[in-house]
Amino acid sequence: MTPPRERAVLVGIQLPGVDAVDHQASLAELGRLVHTLGYEVVGEVSQRRDGLAPGVVLGEGKLRELAGWTAGSGEVEKGPRRVVNKARAKWEFADGDEEEAAPVGEDESEEEDEDEDELAVDDDAAARASRRADLVVVDHDISPSQARHLQMATGVPVLDRTGVIVEIFHRHAQSREARLQVEIARLVYLVPRMRASGGAERQRGGIGGKGAGESALELDRRKVRDRIAQLREELESIESERGTRRARRADQLRVALVGYTNAGKSSLMRALTGSDVYVADKLFATLDTTVRSLHPENVPRVLVSDTVGFIKKLPHDLVASFRSTLDEALEASLLLHVVDASDPTFRAQYEVTRAVLAEIGADEVPSRLVLNKIDRVDDATRAALVEEYPNAIVLSAHDPADIVRMRDFIVAWFERDMAEIELFVPWARGAVVGEIHAHVRVITESYEDEGTRFLVRGRKEDVARLVGMLA
Repeated sequence: MTPPRERAVLVGIQLPGVDAVDHQASLAELGRLVHTLGYEVVGEVSQRRDGLAPGVVLGEGKLRELAGWTAGSGEVEKGPRRVVNKARAKWEFADGDEEEAAPVGEDESEEEDEDEDELAVDDDAAARASRRADLVVVDHDISPSQARHLQMATGVPVLDRTGVIVEIFHRHAQSREARLQVEIARLVYLVPRMRASGGAERQRGGIGGKGAGESALELDRRKVRDRIAQLREELESIESERGTRRARRADQLRVALVGYTNAGKSSLMRALTGSDVYVADKLFATLDTTVRSLHPENVPRVLVSDTVGFIKKLPHDLVASFRSTLDEALEASLLLHVVDASDPTFRAQYEVTRAVLAEIGADEVPSRLVLNKIDRVDDATRAALVEEYPNAIVLSAHDPADIVRMRDFIVAWFERDMAEIELFVPWARGAVVGEIHAHVRVITESYEDEGTRFLVRGRKEDVARLVGMLA
């Protein structure tokens, strides 16, 4: 019997400039991330604000609603009263009896909304009692202090969006390179969130033990920084080996599949190359770059690369860590931007992919949009997409006829810049025949008294090299 999943409740803040549709789409995507992490989403707490509250992200009414999902107190333990100026007082708790001051410009009706929220909490309390959440996930990057305050108010662990993505990467990484990349990003994320344990006594410091040395927290943080430095050295060594392998492929034709996570890149990769790359209907199923030959194999050979997927608000540390993996896109001859045509938000996802590629300098590589999963849309939607994106390739990775069209497009793309030439190889130069069949496509081949005559088509540099061998 499958054990019940742990439960999570989502928290989202609709900030100025973000419409309700985009806000809900972001929360829905967060829900998929949390599901990939192994949790069942049992509820959402959403609020429209001018900004995240410095203390606990939410206003007091919404904080109590959130606590209703976790059986928490809904309150943050406050320390001794501090003297603050009036500007700061608007954002922080002044003392235990006062309510949190609203940010400047916030809707004056928020207090009334919070009263209504409190009534809603009472109405739903019985329903939520049977579906208590074990985790709170915030759809924004939050500070360590905000996370601590939320945990104090809810009584359960708290993760922000970056934390969820980092944890998914940590669980899914398979190769040594991917594990190193993820571990670096994970440690960078955790360092500012490390807290001192009770007591936090300092080590003896100075010559002869005089003076205060490092506290336990400082010592732990230094160990983590040392570990990050060690991991980066290991990663540089692996990246050097990868660079050598890429250099060997530098004279070959390369196509890179790029796009949002779960857009169907790996399914398309498997169909185009006949390989057994891992395919799963979940976010970030692929974290390692896989390179395979186009199948049936073409001459000259075309290599296809499957890359790690992108996502909105992808942590910069992960982008930096996976830069070597993304270099496959940077060095490709053609980028195929794969999107899930059945997803209403694919246009925004496409822009996210383009933004990340621009960040690594791959936005100048020739590219073509691929509208994948077209079998999941109706005829009217398909016709509208074709009209909106006339140059896009429309296909389903599970339709053999579509895959044949995709393969023909890739071959034709590279043949545009190829040279066609007639070569005559004397019988005494038979070794050149092997080179011809290995590096260029033979269109016609005829035998004469003095040797073999070929009509070939291939890359200009390969043709020039063969001409030089026969000179």
